[in-house]
This record gives sequence, C-alpha cells and structure tokens, in this order.
Amino acid sequence: MQEPDFWADQQQARATTTKHDSLKQELDDFLSLEKETGEALELASTDQGDQSVSLRQELEQVYSDLSNRLTALEFKKLLGGEYDEANCLLAVHAGAGGTDAQDWAEMLRRMYLRFCENKDWRVEVLDESRGQEAGIKSSLLKITGRYANGYLKTEAGVHRLVRISPFDAEKMRHTSFALVEVLPELPEVVQVDIDPKDLRIDTFMSGGHGGQSVNTTYSAVRIVHIPTGITVTCQNERSQMQNKEQAMKYLRAKLWQLEWGKQQEKKKELRGEYREAAWGNQARSYVLQPYKQVKDHRTDYEETNPSAVLDGKLDGFIAARLKQLAQAKQ
Repeated sequence: MQEPDFWADQQQARATTTKHDSLKQELDDFLSLEKETGEALELASTDQGDQSVSLRQELEQVYSDLSNRLTALEFKKLLGGEYDEANCLLAVHAGAGGTDAQDWAEMLRRMYLRFCENKDWRVEVLDESRGQEAGIKSSLLKITGRYANGYLKTEAGVHRLVRISPFDAEKMRHTSFALVEVLPELPEVVQVDIDPKDLRIDTFMSGGHGGQSVNTTYSAVRIVHIPTGITVTCQNERSQMQNKEQAMKYLRAKLWQLEWGKQQEKKKELRGEYREAAWGNQARSYVLQPYKQVKDHRTDYEETNPSAVLDGKLDGFIAARLKQLAQAKQ
C-alpha cells in the first residue's frame, strides 16, 4: 500500500485496502481480547474474601463478554474453505407463487442487502428483472467483502414464505418460493477455458436506473454459453465493455461451479444440490401466519422473530449451517 503507483489500479487498490482493514480488525480484536483476559485474571486473583459481591458480579459480566467475543473469533475457524475469503455473486430468482413469489424475491434481496450493510460489505446490482405488478423476477448482486462467499454460501437453496398475501383481496394465506444461488468471484489465477466460438453475445438497451444515456444506448450485455445453455446478463454498468466484463466473470463462475459440481461432495459444499423453487424443496421456511417462525430444514435451527431475520439478522442460521458443513467433513 506504500507503493507510489498503488492507486493506479483503483479496483485492485480498493480490494487490497478492504482486506487490509479486515485483517487489521481481526488482529486488533485478538490483541484486545488477549489483553482484557489478562486483566480479568489479575482481577480474579485479587484477595477480596467472601464479602465482595460486587466483584463477583463484575467478574461474571466480564466472563460473559469475553466468552462471546472468543466465540466470535472461533467462528472464523469455520471459514476455511478454498474460496471462503472471496467476494461472491448472489442471485435471487422468484419461483412458484406468481406475484407473491416476485414480491418475496425482493424481500429476500432486501434481507441480504441489510446483512451486507451490517458487515460493511459493498454491494453492486449487476442485473435485475422487475415483476410486472410488484417485486422482482430475478436479481444478481456482486458482494465485495472478506469472507462474503464463506458466509453467504450457506444461504444457497430454496426459501419458502407463508403469509397473508397483500395481493389477495380475500386476505387468504399464500405460500411462495424463491431460489438463492451463491457463487464465489473467482481470482484471475483460476483458469476456466472458454472458447469464444461457444459464446453468443447480444447487446440491448439497459432497463435499469441510471443517468444520461444509460437507457438510450445498447450498453446491456447478454452472453449465452451455447454448449451448456447457461445465460448471463449485466446491465448495471454505464459502458458495454464494463457490462461484458462483469457478465464474463459471472459466466466463468457458473462454468467453474458446473465443472466442480461433478464431484458431488464438493458440489454440496458450494451450493447444495439443485432444487426447483417449489413445494417440498425448501432449505428454509419463513412463516408469518398463523404463527411466527423461521426454520432452516437442513440444520433445524429456528428463530421466532421473522422481522429481525428479514432485516438481516442471519448470523445464527449461518453459524449453524457452517458447523454442520464442518462436521460433515470430519
């Protein structure tokens, strides 16, 4: 970071400073915990007799605080996968349930945006397809932050919502589904061979938000990988070249995942088995009516405050799934 040309490549510079800040924070947390543990041990060894109730209460509070912080540091040990430290691409697709499902997909996207905001991660919307009445049909996010893929890979799967539909005049209870996909943003050193002859590249007018000319030029890019049928799009960037670059990154990640998925165990670690976003395939259920509960069907972890979960409180679900994956490796 002290090199004079450090900021010549601003994208690489931002990634380096983000990693530096994250590593520094981890080191500071560890050193602070080490120091305060030593101070607590000195306090505990003070000979106060049996009469010091206030000291015992203080030590109990200190013990509780230090235990929670130690647990948070130990949690990082679960993030030892090959690409757990990487940035990630997260896609949300509306499934069965019509307009309700599209609204649900947008609710899920908001949940992940709030989670990332709490982690101080940067989020870019690379592509989005709006629903006709409400919500989104699909949305692709690029999430930049240390351990973004390690945390969010646990969210891959079908998410089910049960609620009184705001789109039903009779106020009936509806069930809707959305599919979440999570892929690591691969470093440049990872080779994924793509023959240009296998690609069909289309350009079209961007339908997203933006400033001057963003919706009047053919800047949006759609790439079809003909042998596999995989289609990726990007329309958030202002230039066609930038959109093509982002779309190619997404395609590389999808193709890498496809190849890696031939080994079933590694495939399950990355995103789980593919499931249609419909009844019977859900990884997690969010029930708002007739009772309130969010339950992960893979780990049986549950919480009774759906509002907090939908506001980005996902750490309990993520920790339970990471522990389950770590146990499966042993």
